[in-house]
Amino acid sequence: MVAIRVEFDDDEQYERLKKLKKQRGLTWKGLLLEGEKRVREDTPGQP
Repeated sequence: MVAIRVEFDDDEQYERLKKLKKQRGLTWKGLLLEGEKRVREDTPGQP
């Protein structure tokens, strides 16, 4: 298993993402994977 440490710019950024994570019923890993999916959808030519 690989562990990743994420540093947020400020408390507001952390709280905003934590709220989104909770609203969607995700873990931090799940939120990251959802973000990856969105980036791939918005980037032409990505598999």
